Amino acid sequence: MFTGIIEASGIVKKIAIAGSNKTFWIESPISHELKVDQSISHNGVCLTVESVAGSIHSVTAIDETLNKTNLGTLKEGDLLNLERCMIMNGRLDGHIVQGHVDGTARCIEVAEKEGSWEYVFQFDEKFAPLIIEKGSACVNGISLTVFQVKRNSFKVAIIPYTYNHTNIKQVTENSIVNIEFDVIGKYIMRSNELNQHS
Repeated sequence: MFTGIIEASGIVKKIAIAGSNKTFWIESPISHELKVDQSISHNGVCLTVESVAGSIHSVTAIDETLNKTNLGTLKEGDLLNLERCMIMNGRLDGHIVQGHVDGTARCIEVAEKEGSWEYVFQFDEKFAPLIIEKGSACVNGISLTVFQVKRNSFKVAIIPYTYNHTNIKQVTENSIVNIEFDVIGKYIMRSNELNQHS
């Protein structure tokens, strides 16, 4: 379980392909503190740490993950947003994030607003019931408040701290990002579906 508050950026140092899987070696300021079997959010995707060597850790993404997220398009040198799982005795600064990405979205607009930035993301319309005005969404692992919500798009505003401390600064028009919608909305939608069929 995560909060969507990014701890650090990691750099992809090496990628290896084995069958339909990809293993990533990532260098970051928090890698040396990680332990094997720990769950870490990488661009919003929960992955298990497989090895730690100094400032580099490795994780493997299977075919299902590569197809549903933007991890399959990563190249050496790319930046990743990293977050360790939440500690249950502290404040929840973002929102409840599972690290189970629902799919990807495409950036269709970026605008600089005199010290902040606004991004518009377009997503698969089947997710429309899961997002509401002023609700939360996780974009590349970042907990963000959404506004100007339409049938298949939403806008987010990025403050300078978030811009400078995450990989959102590398997102441009046509960039593909990982999206996780609010888990509470998913339970409500599922409950409504079951009630309609009972």
